[in-house]
Amino acid sequence: MSNDIINILLVEDEDPHAELIKRAFEDQGTEFQIHRARSLSEAREYINKFDPKLIIADWRLPDGESLELLPNHRDPLATPIVLMTSYGNERIAVEALKSGALDYVVKSPESMLDMPHLARKALDQWTARADRIHMQEALYESESHFRLLAENASDMIARLTLEGKMFYVSPACKTILGYTPDELVGNFCYNLVHDEDRQIAKSILQHNTSGTPFTVAYRAKHKDGHYVWLETSARSIIEPGSKNVTEIQSASRDITERKRAENDLQLAHNQLSEAYEKTIEGWVRALDLRDRETEGHTQRVTELTLKVAKKLGFSEEELSHIKRGALLHDMGKIAIPDEILQKPGPLNEAEWEKMRQHPNYAYEMLSPISYLRPALDIPFYHHERWNGSGYPHGLKGESIPLAARLFAIIDVWDALRSDRPYRKELPREQVIEYLREKSDILFEPRLVDLFLDFVEANNL
Repeated sequence: MSNDIINILLVEDEDPHAELIKRAFEDQGTEFQIHRARSLSEAREYINKFDPKLIIADWRLPDGESLELLPNHRDPLATPIVLMTSYGNERIAVEALKSGALDYVVKSPESMLDMPHLARKALDQWTARADRIHMQEALYESESHFRLLAENASDMIARLTLEGKMFYVSPACKTILGYTPDELVGNFCYNLVHDEDRQIAKSILQHNTSGTPFTVAYRAKHKDGHYVWLETSARSIIEPGSKNVTEIQSASRDITERKRAENDLQLAHNQLSEAYEKTIEGWVRALDLRDRETEGHTQRVTELTLKVAKKLGFSEEELSHIKRGALLHDMGKIAIPDEILQKPGPLNEAEWEKMRQHPNYAYEMLSPISYLRPALDIPFYHHERWNGSGYPHGLKGESIPLAARLFAIIDVWDALRSDRPYRKELPREQVIEYLREKSDILFEPRLVDLFLDFVEANNL
């Protein structure tokens, strides 16, 4: 009960009884405010003006019986009445309670002095009953609102048990799956799902315990036998005041056309990607044909770079960019004149100056192609050195992109381990020694150790 003053109407024609009851309430403090009426007519007049929270009334009054004070004996929210009688008659008690009285009391000094306690108990009972009725009314209104929306929705609305059995399906199921609601109610939802997607559909039931929406896409079987793609958003309904899930509600829409468009787009993307890859392979082949002394070098360093890069935890997408960058690392040499690129002897300083421009040439040629921009780290930076002595920008340490730092080691490894017109391949141990000597000078020490561990593990 709240701290507000509770207005009680006492209907009693006998003064001693009325005084005893009023004194009992006064002894309780100021929680109750008692107004006395001596007859039904006085009581009705007071009720119409002041709407008391509780009526305590003698059964028989000079002008009738107190049950007449109930405006509607079947209205559970009518003003609660506690009836008093001088006769301990079981028939009267049953009649009083059946007529809508909240309680029935046989008059005695003890019961009248205990009337404040009885009043509190009666009001608590009435409040609990009123709350329950209001909750039922709200539930009914919510249910009616749900059905109104569901019956007119283009999405298929379903209500399911926690095991997946459908106990309500909206009429849209006829448009989407060809079934009437009656044909689906009582069946398990996942029986309609394609075998390959059944576990995905079951996740709606397995993971839906928090009340947050959960969306999945899967194939469901149409009544005529073909499959349609559905996107289902579901959420659990949790019992108020607890964590108990009472049901699952879902909304499903047909996304077959969207899936078809996505598949067509993916196919076109794959075909375009394949065309790009073939183009890159053509460029690499052209470079090999032009510079015979390094033929095969590009394929070898690309394969080796990808294997080691996986050890560094690059994602699949990043590995794709690394692959393209490695294949195109010497693309800028297309702009180097043949007399420099194919010169059999050492290059002079002017020729070296020209040769050092090939990373810039690669950038100029490839950067306008948006597809290749993420792959430019290796072509543009693979000649930068850990101590800042490289080119074209003199970058130092970790300012050099990681993929380029790794590739620089592998590029030198393959170059030294391969025959060239002006020298034979160097012995394996000599190249390993060279990489260790240049660790922390030309190359990042951590990556040198990683690469040489890979060399040992794979007996390269």
